[in-house]
Amino acid sequence: MSKAVETQRTYALVGTGGCGKTSLAEMLLFQSGVVSRLGKVEEGTTTLDYEPEEVKRRGSIQPGFATFEWQKNRHFLIDTPGDNNFIGDIQYLLTGADAAVFVVDAVDGVRPLTKRLWNYVKEGGLPAMVFVNKMDRDRADFDMAFNGLSSILGMRPVLLYIPIGSKQEFSGLVDVLGNKAILFGADGKWTEGPVPADMEDELSMLRETTVENIAESDEELMEKYLETGELSEEEIAHGLRKGVLSGDLVPVVPGSSLENRGGAQLLNAIQTLFPSAQDHAPWKNEQGESRASDADAPLSLFAFKTLADPFAGQLSVMRVLSGTLNGETGLRNVNKGESERIGTPLFMVGKETSPARGGVGPGAIIALPKLKFTKTGDTLAEEKNPFQLAVPALPPRLISYALAPKEKGDEDKVYAAVHRLLDEDITLHLGRSGESSDILLSGMGQMHIETSVEKAMRRYKCEILLKTPKVPYKETLKGKAQVQGRHKKQSGGRGQFGDCWVEIEGMPHGFGYEFEDAIVGGVIPRQYIPAVDKGIQESAHRGFLAGYPLVDFRAKLYDGSYHNVDSSEMAFKIAGSLALKAAMEKVKPALLEPIVLLSVQIPDEYMGDVIGDLSSRRGKVLGSDSQAGITEIKAHVPMNEVLRYAPDLRSMTGGQGVFTMELTHYEEAPPPVVDKVVAEYQASRE
Repeated sequence: MSKAVETQRTYALVGTGGCGKTSLAEMLLFQSGVVSRLGKVEEGTTTLDYEPEEVKRRGSIQPGFATFEWQKNRHFLIDTPGDNNFIGDIQYLLTGADAAVFVVDAVDGVRPLTKRLWNYVKEGGLPAMVFVNKMDRDRADFDMAFNGLSSILGMRPVLLYIPIGSKQEFSGLVDVLGNKAILFGADGKWTEGPVPADMEDELSMLRETTVENIAESDEELMEKYLETGELSEEEIAHGLRKGVLSGDLVPVVPGSSLENRGGAQLLNAIQTLFPSAQDHAPWKNEQGESRASDADAPLSLFAFKTLADPFAGQLSVMRVLSGTLNGETGLRNVNKGESERIGTPLFMVGKETSPARGGVGPGAIIALPKLKFTKTGDTLAEEKNPFQLAVPALPPRLISYALAPKEKGDEDKVYAAVHRLLDEDITLHLGRSGESSDILLSGMGQMHIETSVEKAMRRYKCEILLKTPKVPYKETLKGKAQVQGRHKKQSGGRGQFGDCWVEIEGMPHGFGYEFEDAIVGGVIPRQYIPAVDKGIQESAHRGFLAGYPLVDFRAKLYDGSYHNVDSSEMAFKIAGSLALKAAMEKVKPALLEPIVLLSVQIPDEYMGDVIGDLSSRRGKVLGSDSQAGITEIKAHVPMNEVLRYAPDLRSMTGGQGVFTMELTHYEEAPPPVVDKVVAEYQASRE
């Protein structure tokens, strides 16, 4: 087992949407003989994009998984989504990998989202190499893409190969360290040959730079290189792998997935330079205790993704953290404290699965069907040797939409259908609005929500309408009023009587609510005072201006009266509610709107357009920072103005802008906004 684990490779393909990750995965599967023809994303025929929503939008909405062999060594591949809407759980996916192939588009180079994805790779401590894809396309510019790796991402890239030609003239690669050319045929097959004469000087200079970079990653090699000016092939190979494993060096391979060019060279580099699971640092739990990534250690598995299979039902995609899984066994879900019966582990290639024969050790990615208790983020371990992996934090959801059934009365059916998606997609959140009782679905962006609703409708045969939810405005008041709340009702027999005098005073933003009991002399019995407080709070929750909760005020109960027979908690609760209503007729009400901190990353050339657009949305730009062609703008913007910001930003920046937002505070809304919100509220009541 140790030999198999030593030669095994587990890695993720990471990059922005449209850079060709799924096409690269298809090429690797073709090179390894798993598929007999190259599928195309545009035709919906790739192995790893098989969901109808992925075929429709021509892009990944969930990760794809593949197991294959290269030169008799097992590879486990994770194809991660690259669209900003679908990368919320990428840190979970990277937990399943030992390394990352970072894919960069030779046409567009490093984009704003590329930097965020690269940060995730670095935070995960994963060794990486770069595949510069689409070298055959019009406007392909290898130098531009390569230079962005260091200037924007801060990598220390090492050229393993340089392209021969580009665009339609892309015909081969030059092996920088091997000093030879690789020439591609029309079908993607390749032959070796001498380096083109017009590239010999460039190659000599690049080889020297590459060897210097390798030497600098190791003190002993650096000393020898400074003394002799050269290193042996063995020393270069050793230094290069050491530099990759430490994260100091990032090898670069150019190619074209659609033309089947560069796949074998990438696979050879992966096999030679990437770590095995045995090289992985010990896994940590929340308490900082560790478990070695060792085939002989106690068995533990981490569920980093859940998929829905039309035939097998729920599939838990697991990374073997430690130990060796041999067929069916019993393990304990450490998170839930429940025992799970583990069936035959399955290897995956897209939607196809096959039984894993023999034991699977650390680094293996397997699917386990029909686990009763296990969800994404759970750890399974031996009962006598428990271990619970510390999981990454999820980013905040960026946007919420309200869901409604097409047919009235089907609310529960809609809720149940969408709820079944939550196991698969941990970046979704389903709840209900306290104010409107709307079913609210929160996610990472508009496309994320729309795609999830499409999936729920297709799978569970229900019609769902998507509507923008009510913005969570709040109400407050200005000034102070002393008012009486008096409830008296006599209808034969025992009546109802509650009488209270309350001072209501508006307080600064963020104060919240405070109730002060200033009753003396027993004018209101002690048992009725909490009822007054409750009546004020319940009334405040319903609001007075536009039906939103009233906040930031103080209520001081200072006088009142009661009746020995007719007074009750209910009567004083109603009296408290009437007191607040009376106060709102005397003081000035105000509407508070939620303000979000919007952080936008864009290429420099779109800065003026984006700042102008933010100003038109009543945004207050807090500052901007430009680094190597990418500008980050931070602004406070009313939430109501950015509910549908994603498509607008995409339109302004040609799809290159990305953003995050989080609620920071509330501010008083201007009169036009107040008038509009109040009018909408009154119309809805009518």
